[in-house]
Amino acid sequence: MPTDSTLTRNFCIIAHIDHGKSTLADRFIETAKFGVSRGPAQAQMLDNMDIERERGITIKSQAVTIPYTAKDGKTYELNLVDTPGHVDFSYEVSRAISACEGALLLIDASQGVEAQTIANLYMAVEHNLTVIPVINKIDLASADIEACLHQIDHDLGLDSDMAVQVSAKTGLGVPKLFEAIVEYIEPPTGREDAPLQALIFDSHYDPYRGVVVHFRIFEGMMKEGQEIRFMHSESNYKVEEVGIFQLGLVRTGSLRYGDVGYCIAGMKTISDIRVGDTITTAVKGAKIPLPGFKDVKPVVFSSIYPVDTNDYEELVSAIERLKLNDASLIYEKDSSAALGFGFRCGFLGMLHLEVVQERIEREFGLSIVFTSPSVKYIVHLKNGEVEYIDNPLEYPDPMQVDYAEEPYIKANVITPTTYVGPIINLCMEKRGYQTAMNYLDEKRVELVYDMPLAEVLFDFYDRLKSISRGYASFDYEVQEYKRTDLVRMDILVNGEAVDALSQLVFRGNSQVRGRQVCSRLSSEIPRQQFKIAIQAAIGGSIVSRETISAFRKDVTAKCYGGDISRKRKLLEKQKEGKKRMKMVGNVEIPQSAFLAVLKSDEASS
Repeated sequence: MPTDSTLTRNFCIIAHIDHGKSTLADRFIETAKFGVSRGPAQAQMLDNMDIERERGITIKSQAVTIPYTAKDGKTYELNLVDTPGHVDFSYEVSRAISACEGALLLIDASQGVEAQTIANLYMAVEHNLTVIPVINKIDLASADIEACLHQIDHDLGLDSDMAVQVSAKTGLGVPKLFEAIVEYIEPPTGREDAPLQALIFDSHYDPYRGVVVHFRIFEGMMKEGQEIRFMHSESNYKVEEVGIFQLGLVRTGSLRYGDVGYCIAGMKTISDIRVGDTITTAVKGAKIPLPGFKDVKPVVFSSIYPVDTNDYEELVSAIERLKLNDASLIYEKDSSAALGFGFRCGFLGMLHLEVVQERIEREFGLSIVFTSPSVKYIVHLKNGEVEYIDNPLEYPDPMQVDYAEEPYIKANVITPTTYVGPIINLCMEKRGYQTAMNYLDEKRVELVYDMPLAEVLFDFYDRLKSISRGYASFDYEVQEYKRTDLVRMDILVNGEAVDALSQLVFRGNSQVRGRQVCSRLSSEIPRQQFKIAIQAAIGGSIVSRETISAFRKDVTAKCYGGDISRKRKLLEKQKEGKKRMKMVGNVEIPQSAFLAVLKSDEASS
């Protein structure tokens, strides 16, 4: 490891989803040679969750330290953080950026600058990072490098002369990119003899060793045997192990200012560790903490319940450990008449919700049920009080409500001109109001819409990709609250309201939404010996209904010939039995039915 901090470079890779961040990280690791002895190389080396590999996306930002010998003969230590591209995980990107001095902004040579490219650039500029534009996928037949260089100058306002052209897939141009990192990105500044200040940007749980904290040191030094303090929780620990990230954890014994690494200090209390906290020494430590991260604001809310109520304690433990590794997950305890005890959770979007669900099921082996997602509404009551509501069960009596407000987003869609018409129709269907339409060049248009967040939750992103054949890109930020006509829609199964399926919806969409939910439930709930009525109700009025027909045993099979009244008597007897059965019959709603309610229209049709 270099002892001179001028030989350290801290940088991250940022880009729109699918522009090749993880593939470029693979090429860096391959060039560094330290991964070769670990058996055959695999794609997405830094994506260590199964779900990341299966979906081909990065969910967690991951750090790795790469030794690099430059043309000047000096060996540099390059600390790379690979980040996610999807809008739901932009919080991960902001944390990765805070640990770096520079950023590689990747642009797909065939797709050009997209919505998330611009959003990530703004984030990097806010943190005063040196941004190096990188044009990736230059080996594609559809690559248009001239157009990309023009977009770097025109759309991003960066210097296209700095741009490095690479193919992350083949490794073409990667050595030139290494030299650009060394040349353009500033080395970290700090003092070794200053009080320790290390910013926690992530952490994970090891069942044998406790919490492993990921940090970047801004001032001072950390070494094994040292007593450290977490400034937020004011808890002290003795450092057992310090090291850097390569394809595993590599012990070094000490780290100094400018380094990115990990420490293990026998931390078993998960609540002591908070992302954005500052680590200092217990004796003669820093007086003020480093500025942390903005508190993340969840935009989608849903409740989680275990399928088996006996698994509640395991769910508590699973959510605590998941929170350690996913700082953007917000939760509080909740209960339901239908599903027992669980948690009300806040997520950054629907993909974030799906990922949390899959991680709980895979990593902790639990079967869980999610309720219908909702956004946070502001309800103004006639007595002047104001309530913030994200749970349909907390919605007050409509007679007491004066009016309600819902969150609106500023949606940026960048699309080829061919698909403008259908995308405008989709945005209008979702109650969007167009505020701008900018022609970026002769082939691409930027559409800016004010749109209710609730309309984007379910199937907007899927339908946008489907309409544009995958070419349109989408980014959004939550803006303000606007007045809306809000109603609570209850779902009744055999006349009994299922609280876990209640939803808050815009009155104009209530009938369509009710029909969708009833038809999905009717295809998921198994048939019984009696008819099952599934109804969507707003207050006392039914807006939609589906009926699941009963199993019918042919009671007249053995009754052949003779008077018709004998058959009628048997059928009447059967009818009476069904009536009694319906009164005591309990309809069990399977987990798949709850999940079916969350699916998009495309998926269910």
